[in-house]
This record gives sequence, C-alpha cells and structure tokens, in this order.
Amino acid sequence: MSADIRADAPAGGRRGKLLTIWTPEDKAFWAQQGQAIASLNLWISVPALFLAFAVWQLWSVVAVNLNAIGFNFSSNQLFWLAAAPALSGATLRIFYSFMVPIFGGRRWTAISTASLLIPVIGIGIAVQDPATSYPTMLGLALLCGLGGGNFSSSMANISFFFPKERKGSALGVNAGLGNLGVSSVQFLTPLVVTMPIWIAFGGGPQVITSKAGMQIEIWTQNAAFIWVPFIAIAAIAAWIGMNDIADAKASFTEQAIIFKRKHNWIMCWLYLGTFGSFIGYAAGFPLLIKSQFPVVNALQFAWLGPLVGAAVRPFGGWLADKWGGARVTFWNFIVMALAVLGVLYYLPSGAAGGNFAGFLSMFLILFLTTGIGNGSTFRMIPVIFATERTREAAGKGEPAQEQALKDGNKEAAAVLGFAGAVGAYGGFFIPKSYGTSIALTGGPEGALYLFIVFYLTCIATTWGFYVRKSASMPC
Repeated sequence: MSADIRADAPAGGRRGKLLTIWTPEDKAFWAQQGQAIASLNLWISVPALFLAFAVWQLWSVVAVNLNAIGFNFSSNQLFWLAAAPALSGATLRIFYSFMVPIFGGRRWTAISTASLLIPVIGIGIAVQDPATSYPTMLGLALLCGLGGGNFSSSMANISFFFPKERKGSALGVNAGLGNLGVSSVQFLTPLVVTMPIWIAFGGGPQVITSKAGMQIEIWTQNAAFIWVPFIAIAAIAAWIGMNDIADAKASFTEQAIIFKRKHNWIMCWLYLGTFGSFIGYAAGFPLLIKSQFPVVNALQFAWLGPLVGAAVRPFGGWLADKWGGARVTFWNFIVMALAVLGVLYYLPSGAAGGNFAGFLSMFLILFLTTGIGNGSTFRMIPVIFATERTREAAGKGEPAQEQALKDGNKEAAAVLGFAGAVGAYGGFFIPKSYGTSIALTGGPEGALYLFIVFYLTCIATTWGFYVRKSASMPC
C-alpha cells in the first residue's frame, strides 16, 4: 500500500505528491514507509526555513553599516529598520499559520520560499544608492517579513508528518537548524561584503573609512545577493521533493476553532517569552552592542548568540520529550530572568565602562535558554491538543478516538503556526524597547527590567496550568 498513491494513479505508482494515506501513529506504517517520507520532507524543509530566517534578519546586520556607506539615518531609524521585519513577519505568520491545510505543505513551501527573492533583490539594489529614501528602505525591511512568515507554515507542515512521541525532536530539528539562518547571516555578512562576488552583475563597491583611518572597498549589496541562488534552489527542491497530506486538508473555518481554545492563548504567551526573546534579542543584539560598547566590533560577536540559541533548540525538544515540556519550560524561564539580571549587572553605568565579557556571557546564557524554551514549548502544544481532544472522545468508541486524534493534530498544527506568529512580535518589541529606553533614559535598563517582569508572568503561568500536581493539563 503506497503512501502517496492518488485515486487516479496506477497501483503501486508514485504519480503526484499527495499522500492519501498517512498514519504515522501506526508503528508498522511508520517503519515501512512513513519515516522515510517524513524524513525527506523534514530535510527539504530545513534549508528552506534556514533561508527564510536569513532573509528575515538581514536588516539586523545591514543597518549597522548604512551610515558608513553614505546614508544619514538616526539611531532610532536604524532600530526601526532592525525591528520592522519582525513586525511584518509576525503579522504574516498569522495568515501563514493556516496556509498548509488550505494549499498543501509542498505547494506552500515552494511558493513562500520563492517569494524571498523579492526583498533580497530589492535590498541589493537599494543599498548601492545613498540617495535611496528612508521610506523605501523601511518598505524593504517590511518585505523581509516574508521570511518571518515562513516559520509558521513550515512548523505546521512538519508537525503533520511525525508521530506524537517524535514531534518534539522533529520540530526542534526543523526550527533549530532553520534558526541557524539568523547567526549565519550575521556571521557571513562581514565576510561576503568584502569580496566582489558577482563582479559585473552585482554592482560596484562602496568606500568606507575603517577605525584605523584606512579607506576600504566593500560590496554591501552582497549581504542580500548572496542568498539569491540558494533561495531558487530551495524553492525548486520543495516543489519537486516534498509532499502534501490529504488528511491535513482543512478550511480556515475549521482551523479557526483554535481561537476558542484557552490553551492556544496561554501557549502564545509562553512562546512569546521563548521565541519572541530569541528573535528579538537576535535583531537588537548588534545595535545594542554598538550603543553600549562602542569600541567593540559588534558584528564580530553578534552572531554567537543566535548560533547558540538555534543550535540548542533540538536539544530543548529532546529534553521535553524525555522530561516533559512544561517542566523544562518552567525552569527555563527562571534561568532567563536570572540571566537578564546578569546583563543589567555588566552594563556600563555612570562613569563605569561596564564589562563586555560579562555582558556577552549573560547574553549567551539568554540565547541558550531561548533555544531550549523554543523546543520545550513546541513540544507542549501537540501534547496539549491531542490530550484535550481525546479526553472529549473518551468512552465514545475507537472511531471517535481516531477522529479526535486527527482533530487534535490539525488544531495543534494551527496553534503551532499561530503561536509562532504571536511569538515573532518579540522581534519587534525587544529592539524597539531598547531604542525607546535609550531615547528616554540614556540606557537600555528600563527595557531589561520590563523583560524580567514578563518572564515572571511566564513562570507563574507555566506553573499554574501545566506543572503543579493539580494542573488541568500536565504535559
């Protein structure tokens, strides 16, 4: 029995990409063919999501050197450019959350990946002309939100392919390796802008003055153009190699039931605390370093944090599979609050110049905990909704239980996407909080104290609903 035989395909054939039979909870099915198909879709999804994150965070590094190549933007305008992709990406995620059951995972992955060509080509052209207006730059920053939107559809899609006991690890791998796009764009950009990679096709160099007073040629457009061929390849690979699942089909109306589910909103709040922190800290880290430790080369260190957060995310999913998502999430938020206190301790204060090594180490702990929390919260969601639906079907017979499991999976996929949308707003609020706090008080301390208060609410919420012995939904 072939998993992707369509009704109009010959017996045993593999014409088309629609999986009409998909039962990953059936151990025999999973061993015979399910695991191979799921793994193929996962490993095509990962590079596509990697590229989406790279495009989403382009402005976190491009904005740092804009004034050096002839632009004249204020500090607040630069923070806006770093924050704007998160604002649009978070909003797009709301819609992308529901796209996979409507269009199919293969189709939507290919289309949404190809759409990333729009902002990267636009940015590559715009940065070559210092006369490019700020509204144009802001518009291109908002278009980078197309990369942010992809996360919700990607995670929803992958959640359909794996059985319950493997969802945490699979989602952790997809998101964790995808998140590496953030650190990669921050690591690679300082390298690729120093080389005339595209020769006649990429445009001429810009001249900047180094701290030593030397004039250096750079190709800022390479920060965007370098991703063009990879995006094209990933979109084609998704179209050719991935699958759509017939059982995953659902209209927006069917998926909209999640807005009536209490645990949808609770998990959105918790994911804002984990992923929102990850993407917000990543977007604001280079500019925060530059503003607080001006003698430090921000781009030399900024990529380390997102690398740590992304790399550890699969480990967070594995920990949650082993020890329970809620327990891992609870202790994780406690460490996050303590790490922010550490950041505050090492910031420059008054005549004191601060301690960059301590500041960096505290932020690396923060990024570590955001990655673990990303994995653990996304492990909680499928368990919560599968458990809730099967509880309702208890005693109603095996067909009702099977339907409840399907409904729980569909709801979990929608919640994974929607929570990803809400969480992504952290990428806007954190850098903007820095900018606002610096503008009002001269430093980022006000924003950091606000973050601690927020983490305390996450600790209380996780304990009250999911960790304590009498919790309504232990997971």
